[in-house]
Amino acid sequence: MNIEKLGFIGLGNMGHPMAKNLEKAGFPLTVYNRTAEKAHDFAKVSTVSSSVSALIANSYVVFTMLTNDTSVKAVYDEILSLDVQGKLFVDMSTISQQASLANAHALKAKGARLIDAPVAGSTQPATEGTLTIMVGGDDCDFNRALIYLEKMGKSIRHLGENGKGLAAKLCVNYFLSLIYQGLAETVLLSDKFGVDRNEMLGIINSSACGSGATKVKTPLLLENNFAPAFALDLMLKDILLAQDAGADFPLSKSLIETYQAAHDKGLGGDDVIGIINYIQNRK
Repeated sequence: MNIEKLGFIGLGNMGHPMAKNLEKAGFPLTVYNRTAEKAHDFAKVSTVSSSVSALIANSYVVFTMLTNDTSVKAVYDEILSLDVQGKLFVDMSTISQQASLANAHALKAKGARLIDAPVAGSTQPATEGTLTIMVGGDDCDFNRALIYLEKMGKSIRHLGENGKGLAAKLCVNYFLSLIYQGLAETVLLSDKFGVDRNEMLGIINSSACGSGATKVKTPLLLENNFAPAFALDLMLKDILLAQDAGADFPLSKSLIETYQAAHDKGLGGDDVIGIINYIQNRK
């Protein structure tokens, strides 16, 4: 088994626990984050890099977990200015297919490879290493990354060529946006009927309409605590990416209007299920 030196760029709410699982597995790891404080707890076991260029020089398989097209472009523009011959990049960010394919083509021209490997799951499965990971890229690149992906996810699905992982991720988040808006509206309806919220959520979660998505948001709805495991603004970003990629369905307009209006009301930093506060208080 060929264990390679790993790099991980982006230690946010998701990237930090994902990189920690690579560290716990014993892989030689270098990490970098623009806000250096988020990397401090890696220093005892792993290498904390002060720059992207230093991380690239010390790594052969590089994982990136960044916020959006803009942040990914900034990092990969810098990466593309470096010697990347023979390196594999695993971008786990949720971005547009267009941006990802541009990076894949540019890296290939420089003798490197890229696979898109976005994830389904929030901070808890990221910590537990039980994410679902959807991969687009060549077989040889997928096989090279698999031993590492298995430390971050319980279900690793190779869906075809570059861009297919992102396609699946946008579909998943489109569905989740429907679930969360529907769950919020259902809870508010039950409140109007005077049904105890704890009882209502228990019924939902034990019935055919319950799912992992409804269960994980139940404590937040009961506690009215919307600290972000997955921020509403990130869901809005993904709905808009889905729209750009062709989502034009009866529910699409309603989703975009609702999540955009919640953002405009200043709720974008809340957890996605905080959409309930916009729906409840909308004028």
